[in-house]
Amino acid sequence: MAAEPEPATVEEAQGVSREEAELVRAAQRGDTAAFERLIRAYDRGVLRLALNLLRSVEDAQEVYQETFLRAYRSLSSFRADSNIQTWLYRIASNVCLDYLRKRKARRESPVSGEDGEGVPVPLLQVPERRPEADPERVLANRRLAERLEQALAGLTPRERMVFELRHYHGLRLRTIGAMMGASEEAAKTCLYRATQKLRSALRDLL
Repeated sequence: MAAEPEPATVEEAQGVSREEAELVRAAQRGDTAAFERLIRAYDRGVLRLALNLLRSVEDAQEVYQETFLRAYRSLSSFRADSNIQTWLYRIASNVCLDYLRKRKARRESPVSGEDGEGVPVPLLQVPERRPEADPERVLANRRLAERLEQALAGLTPRERMVFELRHYHGLRLRTIGAMMGASEEAAKTCLYRATQKLRSALRDLL
């Protein structure tokens, strides 16, 4: 079996496309159009991260704006051969952590799904109720949503961040650790604590 070809550039070795690296360099030279293209590539992910964590459209939009403002201000110090998605998520995560430390997450009415470890997790929005929907089922889902939000609110901001990044965004623990300024093992330990707390809080439902 033939060996895979070695990456042609440092950027490719870091998982960064040549086009993206060129956009970063152009943006660092003051090309606003290049920076806007970078924003469009990752803006939905940043906004979704903020929505999942803060449970507030208004706060999520503020985090979105603050994230890219900070990114623009510090772009000159960013290494073009690094992963810009991880960098942007790190900035967004830090802004979200600031919000979470200042207040408890606002109440919402999510519906539930289930992650790979059997822990129910809320989604962003509740689908519109259909006329034929079972009233008892609707009520049960609403009560479950309240319990889920209470359980998530019981996590520390860092635990909630790691849990959200892993289960909502499907990021690897190594990436999460890098975003949080920690090791992969530290992220794994934090995720374990969060999962155990949720299981304990929801043990009568599991």
